[in-house]
Amino acid sequence: MQSLAMIENWPVPTAAAAVVRADGSVVGTYGPGSHRFPLASVTKPLTAYAVLVAYEEGAVELDEPAGPEGATVRHLLAHTSGLAFDEHRAVSAPGTRRVYSNAGFEVLGDHLAKVTGIAFADYLREAVLEPLGMASTSLAADGSPAKDGVSTVDDLTRFAAELQAPRLLDARTVREATGVVHPGLSGVLPGYGRQKANDWGLGFEIRDAKSPHWTGASSSPRAFGHFGQSGTFLWVDPDAGVACAALTDRPFGPWAVEAWPPFTDAVLAEVRA
Repeated sequence: MQSLAMIENWPVPTAAAAVVRADGSVVGTYGPGSHRFPLASVTKPLTAYAVLVAYEEGAVELDEPAGPEGATVRHLLAHTSGLAFDEHRAVSAPGTRRVYSNAGFEVLGDHLAKVTGIAFADYLREAVLEPLGMASTSLAADGSPAKDGVSTVDDLTRFAAELQAPRLLDARTVREATGVVHPGLSGVLPGYGRQKANDWGLGFEIRDAKSPHWTGASSSPRAFGHFGQSGTFLWVDPDAGVACAALTDRPFGPWAVEAWPPFTDAVLAEVRA
C-alpha cells in the first residue's frame, strides 16, 4: 500500500504497521513485523478481550460487583467505575463520569484472577494469545493489565482480524464491546483533552464525533480501538471493513498528533479506492 510509505516521514527510530481487511487478509505492511514493541495502553483491548472470554465462559458476569462500592465489571471496562487515572481511589460515583483509569484495568486483572484462580497474565495467554497464535505477545507476571503488554505488528494483525470476524467470542459480545456503553458521559481523552461525549465501549474507545482525535477526519463514527503512550495504535473501522495497527519506539507526543490522522485518512482513501 502506497499510504504506508508515509511512515518514512515519521520522526521515529523504528516503526511497523499493517492493514487488515475484515476477511483477515493483510493488504499492506511496513517495517519489521516481528519486532517487539511496548504496547502501553494498546494492552487494554487485549485485557478486555480476556475478560469477555471469561464472561462467555461463565467465570464472571459483567454486572457483578468489582472495584469501588457500587461499581461492576462493566463499569471498569467502560472507564465509568469512578476510579482515578493511576490511583486506586474513587473520584466520582460509578456511572456518572468517564474517568479514564489505568487503576480500573488493574482492578479488573485482580478480579479476574480471584474469580478464576488463574493469574491474569496466564489467563490472557491461555484465553486470547495462544488461541490466536500471538506467540510474540506477552504480559509479564507482575505487569499491569492496563499498560505493560509487549507485541509485534504481525501478532496484532491476528487480533485485528479477530475483532472483525470473531472466533473466540460470539459476534454479539464483540458488537456490545465495540458500541457505546453509558453514552453521553463527558471526560478527558488522554492527549486530546475534554470531550463532551467521551464515548467508550467495553475496553475499546469509540470514535464517534470526538474532536480532536487520533484517528482520521474520514474515520467513521463507529470506528473503535486504542492508542498507547509508547507511540502505538490499533483501530478498526467497520464501515470501511478494515483495521490498522502501527507500533513505534517513540513516546506519543505532538509528532503523533500531527502524523496519525492524515496517515489514517490516506489508508482509508486507498482502501476505498
